[in-house]
Amino acid sequence: MKRLVIKIGSNILASAERGLNTERLHALTKDIAEVADKGYSVVIVSSGAVAAGLKKLGLKEKPKDIRLKQAAAAIGQSSLMWAYEQNFAGFHKKVAQVLLTKDDIENRQRYINAKNTLFTLLSYGVIPVINENDPVAVDEIKFGDNDMLAALAAGLVEADMLIILSDVEGLYTKNPEHKDAVLIERVDEITADMEKSAGSAGSAVGTGGMYSKILAAKQATSHGIPVAIMSGKKNGLLPRFIQGEKAGTYFQPKTRRLSSKKGWIAYGVKSKGAIYLDDGAVNALTTQGKSLLPSGILKIEGDFEVGDYVRCLNKDGEKVAKGLTNYSSKDLELIKGRKTSEIEKVLGYKYSDEVIHRDNLAAL
Repeated sequence: MKRLVIKIGSNILASAERGLNTERLHALTKDIAEVADKGYSVVIVSSGAVAAGLKKLGLKEKPKDIRLKQAAAAIGQSSLMWAYEQNFAGFHKKVAQVLLTKDDIENRQRYINAKNTLFTLLSYGVIPVINENDPVAVDEIKFGDNDMLAALAAGLVEADMLIILSDVEGLYTKNPEHKDAVLIERVDEITADMEKSAGSAGSAVGTGGMYSKILAAKQATSHGIPVAIMSGKKNGLLPRFIQGEKAGTYFQPKTRRLSSKKGWIAYGVKSKGAIYLDDGAVNALTTQGKSLLPSGILKIEGDFEVGDYVRCLNKDGEKVAKGLTNYSSKDLELIKGRKTSEIEKVLGYKYSDEVIHRDNLAAL
């Protein structure tokens, strides 16, 4: 491993009553600095701005009003970054603030700009601290939780591992409040039952619970990136884990790693519609690495244009791939099920033989 993304949750860093937990932040920066000193490039995805701002506003829990939440984030973000800068300076490390929104990831040019900026910072030995740009984000462009932002960031910087620091030891067989709950040390495949049992409840200051962490792990491992969920409240645990000590829950990645571009297609951009495929087309896309041709299309769903990204589904409606379409939904309604040699005859023109070229398609 050379590059790590470390996500730090709100419950570790701050509370509405106390604001920033300066002692915990200092301990975490010490551990991360030790990891960096061993030659690793580190990117931090940090929650805590809203929670830090609540204390200054005199609020005791995360507000539901989006404007109040944005105000709390604006107040708290400066405190959060100042605390990171001061603590890391004590270990001779420089940090940089990087604020992102979902829109920054979905726009290919801005995605590449963010990627270039992060790689430049890392080349200078600077530790980027990423957070969602809450003061300007609205519901339509919010990541919703920094766990998912961390998974996207791991793909963005082509990380070798995503480490999610939580207020619990890892993933348990049931709610860890139960005495018979057992820590799951290794997960080879994230199942639907596992997602269901994780629940979806958050906390008074954080946005997600274990459910959002499972979804983030599912995304990152599908990208070919291993994930660890572990306690962020134990001093010295992180550097010991990097050196090989067992801790928390380890999620085994898929054997085939997606390229940065295909990872962005799969998880970074929103779909505008869906294309249902027959079994032959599903097999061609998922196991043979081929492009999508009109002959394998059964049904079109949604209204989309040339250059939009669409989901590819099997006959049962399960997602099998995602990609950039060379034809609009209206055109596809006319050429679905037909051979490529018939496209020009039916439409009067032809953009391409392929509906989705394999270079612009990511199998899921």
